Amino acid sequence: MKFDTDGRGARNMADSDYAEFSIAHDRLYTLDHLWMQVLDEDKEEGTTSIKIGLSEFLMAEFGEVIQIVLARPRDDSDFEIDADSGLSEDDDEEDQPSKADTMGAQVDTDELLITVTTRYDGEFDRMLINAPISCTIVELNGHVEDNPDLANEDAYGDAWCVIVKTYTDDFDEDQFMDKDEYLAMLNELP
Repeated sequence: MKFDTDGRGARNMADSDYAEFSIAHDRLYTLDHLWMQVLDEDKEEGTTSIKIGLSEFLMAEFGEVIQIVLARPRDDSDFEIDADSGLSEDDDEEDQPSKADTMGAQVDTDELLITVTTRYDGEFDRMLINAPISCTIVELNGHVEDNPDLANEDAYGDAWCVIVKTYTDDFDEDQFMDKDEYLAMLNELP
């Protein structure tokens, strides 16, 4: 298996099958094939907001994503789910809690963040993916749970899974791979 420097690759899935995939240039990557995109740093709060999703390589390696389940804190009222807001025309958006008021539960690196079920040649595989960093869930992408095909079609766009916040002091970008390091790691896979 070889990958080129522009972030495109092909993976030999079976004797004659190949799956093409791309790698976003502006992301960090984990060994579990998650991508992370730093959204902003709040110097006053000392926090960093990060969007997390599934790398296209995950689909090339394990097949079509057929289900995504995102971790939820015990109390669902603690965070925002990005789907239909549920507001009717008569509801006043000013009465709704702001994102700052909907911070979720703390998730540590040894805790489940995303469950992904894939299908390849009639075989199913389930992956349990832990949080790559200790963080607080801010927002879940309900659209990717309702329509897991988004992960197969737009992994680096609409198929993001969660937005989290972590303390800036706890977030070291050097512990994750940039595009080139991720490509090098993929080239070393059997």
